Amino acid sequence: MNWIAKKISETRKIKGLTQEELAEQAKINLRTIQRIENSENEPRGKTLNLICEVLEIDTKELILKENSYQEKNIGTTIINGFFLLVLNFVLMGIIGFLTLDSKANANSMFGGYLLSIFLPFFIVVFTKKMSGIERMLKFGFGYIAYFIFIMIIHGFPTGFVTGLFPCLLISLSVLYFGNKLLINKD
Repeated sequence: MNWIAKKISETRKIKGLTQEELAEQAKINLRTIQRIENSENEPRGKTLNLICEVLEIDTKELILKENSYQEKNIGTTIINGFFLLVLNFVLMGIIGFLTLDSKANANSMFGGYLLSIFLPFFIVVFTKKMSGIERMLKFGFGYIAYFIFIMIIHGFPTGFVTGLFPCLLISLSVLYFGNKLLINKD
């Protein structure tokens, strides 16, 4: 629900008006009010002024707050995107260090395999409502980029023999199929 729709709906309820009463007092079609409150339409000009008059809301203040609300959403999206980018680089860096490093031994490779299961699994636990493909794209694009980068630099045999590619495949599989691993208690 957008800011204006939310504010109109909340104010209407606080004033104890039904949608029908608001439509009648504002001399607007009931369906218009319903569409506005369901965020199907956004009121502009005369319609917005008529609704604001009945609800005793300052139109200019409502529009300014909506612009501020949209700017916060853009800022939040940028911050979230940056966080996801950093998280992806950290995840692929850890697994790459444990498997692809020239000094990697059996213990570090085993650690790489364990991390390639548990790190994505914890992501799945905290993002249960997300679909597998969405989770894989948000949290797994670093793995995919790393796979392509290693293919170009070192080639497939090196990536496979060191255990990096199997780890990346396990991680992507856990991200995609992780919801199936969780026990549903609903």
